[in-house]
Amino acid sequence: MLKTEDIARVKGLGCLRDKRYEDVFNVRVITRNGKITTKEQRAIADAADRFGSGEVAMTTRQTVEIQGVKYENIEPLIAFLGEYGLTTGGTGPKVRPVVSCKGTTCVFGLIDTFALSLAIHERFYVGYHDVVLPHKFKIAVGGCPNNCVKPDLNDIGIIGQRVVTPDAQKCRTCRKCVVAEKCPMKAIVFEDGVLHKSETVCNDCGRCLGACPFGAFEEGQAGYRIYLGGRWGKKSAKGQPLSYLFTSEDEVLDTIERAILLFRDKGIKGERFADTIARLGFENVERELLAPLC
Repeated sequence: MLKTEDIARVKGLGCLRDKRYEDVFNVRVITRNGKITTKEQRAIADAADRFGSGEVAMTTRQTVEIQGVKYENIEPLIAFLGEYGLTTGGTGPKVRPVVSCKGTTCVFGLIDTFALSLAIHERFYVGYHDVVLPHKFKIAVGGCPNNCVKPDLNDIGIIGQRVVTPDAQKCRTCRKCVVAEKCPMKAIVFEDGVLHKSETVCNDCGRCLGACPFGAFEEGQAGYRIYLGGRWGKKSAKGQPLSYLFTSEDEVLDTIERAILLFRDKGIKGERFADTIARLGFENVERELLAPLC
């Protein structure tokens, strides 16, 4: 029978015990940004045949689990995967593997989600691997407000934005406005015959950009919206957006870093980032995170 410390040690390597057996584990392989090459896929399949049950499962966090690995096969499995540049992990009170939608290639995508997620992975999942936090810290990147990977239900969520500023002077007040018809949020309104965009309704999806035949919707600012303090599980909380529209990847990465360090320094062991924010006050956290930018 395995000792408790043996089970805890391999859990730190991303190996979770199968509750049906005493010495069998499911081993999590990190995909970096939810995308792996065919060579890596073949290596994972080969590893599952050699060291596991021959079965592979997908996790909700875009890692891949090689199932049915006996305890004595864990180290040989990890060494084999390492030959292909693959690592295991994704557990513990630290930055967890980043989750990304396919906004880079999706017709609705407003940002390069794969590139940003890879940068987050390298800087924070890999670079902060030895940084112990009060609790797990999850990050998700969504390419647009469709929120397919639920960024606002993560400790930090990034959502691509396209803030369009309509030019009312170019509006012809058509009887049937094609922009208003196209807007999924119905945020385009006319008051006293004058074009308006409802800022409280608009989610900055950018679908109105270039839609007006008279050029009333031609100016759009690309950006990123950062949400803080979301979580999903035994307790749920919807993240709150920072008031600042981030316009560069560097701004986003630096702000994520400040948030992680704030959680490390001011969080209490066992509490999630949402609890830390609630205790400190969202306005105070926002002020500290945005101070270098505003």
